[in-house]
Amino acid sequence: MSQNLKAVKGMRDLLPELAEKFRYIESTASSTAGLYGFNEIRTPILEPTALFLRSLGDTSDIVSKEMYRFTDHGGEDLVLRPEGTAGVARAFLCEGLAQHLPLKLCYQGPMFRRERPQRGRYRQFSQFGVELLGVEKPQADLEVLACGYRILKTLGVLGTVTLHLNTIGDQASRQDYREKLVSYFSERKSELSKDSLDRLEKNPLRILDSKDPSDIALLKEAPKLHASLSEDAKTFFNEVTEGLKLLGIPFEVDERLVRGLDYYCHTVFEFTTTALGAQSAILAGGRYDGLISDLGGPKTPGVGWAFGVDRLAELLPERQSELAVISLIPLGQEAEMKAVMIAEDLRGQGLRVELGYSGNLAKRMKRADKLGSQAVVILGSDELIKGLATVKNLKLGTQSEVSISSLGAHLKSLS
Repeated sequence: MSQNLKAVKGMRDLLPELAEKFRYIESTASSTAGLYGFNEIRTPILEPTALFLRSLGDTSDIVSKEMYRFTDHGGEDLVLRPEGTAGVARAFLCEGLAQHLPLKLCYQGPMFRRERPQRGRYRQFSQFGVELLGVEKPQADLEVLACGYRILKTLGVLGTVTLHLNTIGDQASRQDYREKLVSYFSERKSELSKDSLDRLEKNPLRILDSKDPSDIALLKEAPKLHASLSEDAKTFFNEVTEGLKLLGIPFEVDERLVRGLDYYCHTVFEFTTTALGAQSAILAGGRYDGLISDLGGPKTPGVGWAFGVDRLAELLPERQSELAVISLIPLGQEAEMKAVMIAEDLRGQGLRVELGYSGNLAKRMKRADKLGSQAVVILGSDELIKGLATVKNLKLGTQSEVSISSLGAHLKSLS
């Protein structure tokens, strides 16, 4: 195969088995979010670069290192979307959705970041997310957390998952903490990484996200955010934690969990797993009351999360189709055309039918078994004359003759 026909580095084909997992995760998340009143929104994969420069800031790793950014033939500065929240916020502003507050939206689809590929991290990856706009009370935080928890529970992955929770306070809390951080790190500039030196000037809270060993060592002795919390911020966080206890959702408070972006406030959280190595975060989010106003809109509180479908898929066991496979094997030329008609009739009754096209009976039976067929329907010349078909129940190892007219009802009774 020609070298230039390979998949782009960090991007992959979703073959049927994996695609089935994706479909199951996305449909489960969508139906569960629907129980909470979230309605789906679909935003473009391409967005103006300015949207992410304003929402993520030019000092974030996503903007400075990871965005797929280009100028199209018309001279527009565009990006392949690296995350979903900014696109939802833009749609909120462009489509006049402020009149519909409070607003619950969910989204799903591919995102793009030029990161170093590794297990659980791809340059094209799929996300599912929810956003609740227009509610400033902690009950909104509890609702989105409960929704995320229920989705993970329904998918059966909670066994290896822990909810990490923190507060980054209100604006007054963060301003006080920012001043303490700047004072602390300014005395230790020689020990900071190059990236964190830049962050110290532009957004010191982002140093808390650093993965550099020297920065991590300094963070151990850095001022703690909780010491700067205002009384309002403490009350807000207390209502969230008490609410989680009432809902029976276990959590751990993690004071190192932060968001460096200025529009985030109060609650931040991550559901992490011990089953995926370094890529442990599978669902993450928080409250972002300043995002809409930062983009030029009215002050609009918001809270939401997103999860990576790729990572969740690694936690799920192999899945079979929800519809049992029925293999239909015609013997002889006359039976072949009749089999096409019968197969179409059975599909019209909601059955999944696979036709055994060629090969001797043994080969076709072997293929039926490989497909995981629940039953095999054999159509031969003698059976057709009598209006009958031979049905082999592969699960029970039984065999019977069934009239073609009642074939659908009989096959349904097997499941």
